[in-house]
Amino acid sequence: MKMMFMQCKVEMLRIIRNPYFVFWSLMMPILFYFIFTKLVNTGIDNAEAWQAHYLMSMATFSVMGSAIMTVGIRMVQEQSLGWSVYMRITPLPGSIYFISKMFGQTVMHAFSIIVIFIAGFLINGVHMSAGQWIGSGLWILVASIPFLALGTLFGSMKRVDTASGVSNVTYMLMAVLGGMWMPIDNFPSFLQTIGKWLPSYNYGSGVWAIAAGQTPELKSILILAGYLLLFMVLSIYIRKKQEAV
Repeated sequence: MKMMFMQCKVEMLRIIRNPYFVFWSLMMPILFYFIFTKLVNTGIDNAEAWQAHYLMSMATFSVMGSAIMTVGIRMVQEQSLGWSVYMRITPLPGSIYFISKMFGQTVMHAFSIIVIFIAGFLINGVHMSAGQWIGSGLWILVASIPFLALGTLFGSMKRVDTASGVSNVTYMLMAVLGGMWMPIDNFPSFLQTIGKWLPSYNYGSGVWAIAAGQTPELKSILILAGYLLLFMVLSIYIRKKQEAV
């Protein structure tokens, strides 16, 4: 137990010292939120609903980026530096090494959600019931699992530069087409059709529904579960192929 606690502590320290985490998970979402709710005139009638909706968009944007980029790039770095091989010859069981990574990442996601929620309250005085705040936070945390699986898929790449570039492009495309930067209704119809099948849109739609006092659609849950299965199968298959070489 002590070994797991220490490993979790190390993982959390490594995450919070990672410039990718600080920039993508905290600074950028809060800056976007301030610009698009305080400086840009969106012309939306119900400003309070928009401020709550966009706060949820930025919280999902933050956690999605951390799950995809922080996990994937760190795994490639550890592999390329030989750290993963070194860990296999230490007394630390592989299961604890993996669990501590997931636990540390999840704790940092919870930290990001709390910081962004507080920023939304301080910047715009966003008001929701306690159930909506808690439900939104739990949805963002639990429904981020498919993006963690996508991060491990990118973590199977051999070069840090390649993993960084591919995960960056994927992250940005999913954020834009998934309606996290602006409502998907503003897009041409063919982009709306594509966007509604992306994991990012279904991730956001669940928390947008909770913030509006509704429940997430079953379709969104099934689509996210399907992506989770797909990313896990691909990640396991690629790693087995690499180990067999």
